[in-house]
Amino acid sequence: MFQHWWKRIDFPLVLAVLSLVAFGFVLIYSATGRGPEATREVDRQFLWFIPGFLMMLLMALVDYEFWGKMHRWIYALNVFLLLLVLVLGHEARGSQRWLALGPLTIQPSEIAKIFFIMTLARFLSTRMGQLTVRDVAISLLHLAIPMLLILKQPDLGTALVLLAIYFVLMFMAGVTPWFLAGLCSLGGAVAPFVLKDYQKKRFLVFLNPEGDPHGGGWNLIQSKIAIGSGKLLGKGLFAGTQGQLRFVPEHSTDFIFTVVGEEQGFVGATILLILYFFIIWQAIRISCQARDSYGRLIAAGIMTLFLFHVVVNIGMTIGIMPITGIPLPFLSYGGSSLLTNMMAVGLLLGISFRRESHLSEVSL
Repeated sequence: MFQHWWKRIDFPLVLAVLSLVAFGFVLIYSATGRGPEATREVDRQFLWFIPGFLMMLLMALVDYEFWGKMHRWIYALNVFLLLLVLVLGHEARGSQRWLALGPLTIQPSEIAKIFFIMTLARFLSTRMGQLTVRDVAISLLHLAIPMLLILKQPDLGTALVLLAIYFVLMFMAGVTPWFLAGLCSLGGAVAPFVLKDYQKKRFLVFLNPEGDPHGGGWNLIQSKIAIGSGKLLGKGLFAGTQGQLRFVPEHSTDFIFTVVGEEQGFVGATILLILYFFIIWQAIRISCQARDSYGRLIAAGIMTLFLFHVVVNIGMTIGIMPITGIPLPFLSYGGSSLLTNMMAVGLLLGISFRRESHLSEVSL
């Protein structure tokens, strides 16, 4: 039994993920100046990695059909946590996104991403290619409740992640591209009335960062300077100047890619992208080989989650995407993000080694 289970683990996927996590520890240490603050952030990230790794094992070992049977409870827990953070949440930097758990804080909007994938995939898996108008209306409500609660925090980046996942899963379930295009158009029309002033400003800064070089455009300008200064091979690990001297804000979280570009250069950034797109390709492969529609949709949702994060995060640091505060998976400092990503990998592993019919060999 154990031998069959062991042989069916996707070790290349696990190795790629652990490589990114290890690289993340090094980058966080470098980004925060290698002093006491750096040690604290690395220690906290490692403390989150331990439960993250255990959750990855749990999600992999428990048959994902179990989570499907629990989808109503998972959705209820998701909504409850998002409501709780609005009532009891800790506020920082103008946003109320965190719940305190003793010395640690957790960000429910991060975990909401994986909960949303699990629950929406379950709803759609029983209606593949047969969606009615009522089903589409229910799916929109399924999206709207957590999305509006997340926007209330406010957290535009995470809300956009849920929207991207919704579009991909609905397309896979049989919704026509014209309907999804109509939703995009509707969202674009409503956006000016929903977005807060600082969020609108970010889009304007994206179009013309030099228009406010010492204000809203500062982050983007300094980010591009840092990445460009790395050239082909970079300045060397711990030898960056823009990051070390704190010219780039949030350089251990949202802008950690600037540390890669400055210290490791084009070559290091390319290797990083190869690792990311290997994981994304594995998610696509697992989706195609899944034993059922529920597994296919979960894997597709996770693929979208990782792809959206990588494209938007790196895009915003080089000036081809607006700044939305989306972390870079496995690298950015943030326990809730790391925990969520490890859970997502666990689901991929579970779907991968249950793709055949011999379920009794791998189920707990």
